[in-house]
Amino acid sequence: MPPTLPSTTSGEVTSVRKHVLDPAERIAEVLFGLIMVLTFTGSLSVAEAGRDDVRAMLVGALGCNVAWGIIDAVLYLMGCLAERGRHLAIYRAVLQAPSPQQAHRVIADVLPPALASALQTPELERMRHALLKLQPPDQARLDSSDWRGAFGVFLLVFLSTFPVAVPFMILQTTTVALRASNGVAIVMLFAAGAAYGRIVGRRPWVLGIAMVALGAALVALTIALGG
Repeated sequence: MPPTLPSTTSGEVTSVRKHVLDPAERIAEVLFGLIMVLTFTGSLSVAEAGRDDVRAMLVGALGCNVAWGIIDAVLYLMGCLAERGRHLAIYRAVLQAPSPQQAHRVIADVLPPALASALQTPELERMRHALLKLQPPDQARLDSSDWRGAFGVFLLVFLSTFPVAVPFMILQTTTVALRASNGVAIVMLFAAGAAYGRIVGRRPWVLGIAMVALGAALVALTIALGG
């Protein structure tokens, strides 16, 4: 995804981020958390598992998701900083361009192709003049929205564990708990797929079924590989 041109406040450069996490990112984080916990519940032996085994499975699943939530949050912050660095490089390239035509090419290159092709020289020139009035920072920095996004990533990865784990917390029979947990996972996977279908303009129920199949395949692969 090409970087978006930042907005300005009092002549200073600030990055545009309409949502701390956009819908597609939220779905991806939920899917990640679900797959993580399903690798634990899927490896539980119903015939042999006792309450101690279930407790150990829950502790492992929750601990693993906490760890990966933290790692994912750190990676999110690294991505935000890299994105801001790209934005700053774009500004400097426009400001230091030896000619307006080269500045226009820099601007057009960072826009979606369909939008760039619709812009004419006058529009690009107005954008160049607007950029010349800005005061870019000396280096890329994280702001409060980035830290909120990182915390949101952590919560999504961690909290997506609970709906699948709850049956093991409230049901005494391991077989019933596992079936209920799998049912909850199927519903969550379908809901995530349907939501993704609406985002990309596809039939929600088709993407919902596809997401269930994809989740099952990824979980089976992870368990088979010893994950």
